[in-house]
Amino acid sequence: MLTSVRFGSIGEFYGYYHAISRMGQVLSTAELTAELAPQRTRGARIVLTNGVFDLLHVGHLRSLEQARALGDVLVVGVNSDASVRRLKPGRPLVPEAERAELLAALVPVDYVVVFDEPTAERLVELVAPDVYAKGGDYTAESLPELGAVRAAGAALALLPLVANHSTSRLLAQLRASAELP
Repeated sequence: MLTSVRFGSIGEFYGYYHAISRMGQVLSTAELTAELAPQRTRGARIVLTNGVFDLLHVGHLRSLEQARALGDVLVVGVNSDASVRRLKPGRPLVPEAERAELLAALVPVDYVVVFDEPTAERLVELVAPDVYAKGGDYTAESLPELGAVRAAGAALALLPLVANHSTSRLLAQLRASAELP
């Protein structure tokens, strides 16, 4: 027998969908700390990664899948709009709340937190992950968070990039196609 459900608003639908789906949560830093404490007590291996995630692409997804495979819980830090503007003039293209929501909807992601600092050092200190994962475009020496990662006793995982998949490449393709008649 087929039953139907009617929603009064998109917000009501989103609340229902979130409740029944395997979907990560967008949390404040205080909420994140409270969520991680019992998981840490149970021995869960916590992985942290971060980035802008302005135009989500398959490279992001594969990187998040690789990061998630390194532990039991994946926390994704998302640069706030103000932070992105300081790092990348003319960006972000997608507002922080939407970037966070999109990331939380991905299967590998358990928690998303938006941070305002130019680097994730404070977030690493707060989360104290077992593993800190970043893309292979970094080296340990070029990683601004390296001191915080070491202080937290976390392992550093530099994940291989997916060839020909980057936000910069997408933007270049969009600009090139906009110039065509």
